[in-house]
Amino acid sequence: MMSAASPPESARRDELLERAYEYVLAHGLAGISLRPLAAAVGSSPRVLLFLFGSKDGLVRALLARARAQETELLARPPGEGGAAAAGLRVWTWLAADEHRGLLRLWVESYARSLIDPVGPWDEFARETVDDWLALLAAAQPASIRETEAAVAERTLVLAVLRGAMLDLLATGDRERTTRAVRDCLVPLRRRS
Repeated sequence: MMSAASPPESARRDELLERAYEYVLAHGLAGISLRPLAAAVGSSPRVLLFLFGSKDGLVRALLARARAQETELLARPPGEGGAAAAGLRVWTWLAADEHRGLLRLWVESYARSLIDPVGPWDEFARETVDDWLALLAAAQPASIRETEAAVAERTLVLAVLRGAMLDLLATGDRERTTRAVRDCLVPLRRRS
């Protein structure tokens, strides 16, 4: 039996979620309104509310879809060479033009989670930090993974990636931001 808390799963719901996801990658989530979104995805506000339970339910589903795409990257083996080497590989993915929409959506959702940490945004920022730190930890030798130095290295790599990503989104200057990432992470990689 379906409850109000669990909207129906269906092929139509999945199809509309994918269309809505493409829409928010292009337009963002800020001030999202059901009527224009429904028109853009070939549906109606009433159908979206039925399939997702509420507007917050739809936003939660969109955030989960964004994290699923991010998790695809995170599921790939990080390779060897420590957190800095993994950070350099991740930067290549982050800096690719085809990921701009996802990165803008991530920044918007991350900031919203910090400002309005209730409803669909609840824990989004914290969960993504944990995701990325886990990826970087997996690239470190198991023998040192839990040391203070290894935790600090992961934190530094994540901070460099996040800062460069924000700069890249603001300026579009991939060459300069890539150089900065390399200048920060290559020496750190040599220390590992």
